[in-house]
Amino acid sequence: MPTPENILQRLDWQVIRRLDGILQGNYRSLFVGSGLDFADLREYQWTDDVRYIDWNVTARMNAPYVRQYVEDREITAWFLLDLSPSLDFGTVNALKRSLLIDFVAILARLLTRQGNRVGAVFYNGTDQHVITAHGGREHVLRMMNDLMKQPKLPRAPMTNLAMMLEHAARAIHRRSLVFIVSDFISTPGWDKPLKLLVQKHEVLALRLFDPREIDLPDIGLVVMEDSETGEQLYIDTSDKKFRERFTQAAQKREYEMNVHFRQAGVDSLQVSTEDDLVRAIVKFAMQRKQKKQLPAVH
Repeated sequence: MPTPENILQRLDWQVIRRLDGILQGNYRSLFVGSGLDFADLREYQWTDDVRYIDWNVTARMNAPYVRQYVEDREITAWFLLDLSPSLDFGTVNALKRSLLIDFVAILARLLTRQGNRVGAVFYNGTDQHVITAHGGREHVLRMMNDLMKQPKLPRAPMTNLAMMLEHAARAIHRRSLVFIVSDFISTPGWDKPLKLLVQKHEVLALRLFDPREIDLPDIGLVVMEDSETGEQLYIDTSDKKFRERFTQAAQKREYEMNVHFRQAGVDSLQVSTEDDLVRAIVKFAMQRKQKKQLPAVH
């Protein structure tokens, strides 16, 4: 099994250098909409971003108020990591968990090389483990070591992402860049704490998936096991109508997830276990850059 040092060395040679060449080291402007610290409050104007409305002050004053920020040169980034059993789905060479580990290593390395700090919250469906935010390569190695030592649970209660998001909203005090890394297979209700998190932080979502979770292949009779609960069912995948119902259910879940992201104002990156992670990161960064360059529509 590769060590954290092996992983960082591989990513430095195969990934970081590619990203340096393509993105030209401008990670702050590409991934951070506003590296900002709170400065003051003022009344809302029609050109203001509604995400900066302070709802507590608005309720007290009977008029909408927004928070004003000043630029902070140092970014503090947090990775909220869903390590529930469904993240261990995929092929032998491409598990969602492996994709998660590579993404965290890449982004943590990019950010700390620029003098920024990174921290993490590991959530396995029931318990949470917090890695305090610090800077430097040694901290990234310690964080990756802790991440790789997290046990793979054979089964657990259905993941409740709301718990992870609520905990993060309470635990992360200073305005930060927050990456939520998950497959977003969860009990309903995580959209509300997501909106609360967005009020305080710059939030980006990385949704990991395997194509077989959306488009079930025709492979005859199989035993399917719910990776979260352990429930098993015999399924005839040669049944075309069953495969269609399976796809429709997956598409409905995906549609609802994207609605939650849009309503909260969260940019999301969808990455498959069959995707090139570097290309996906670059595409996402460029889309955010173009979005910020577009004139506001009122």
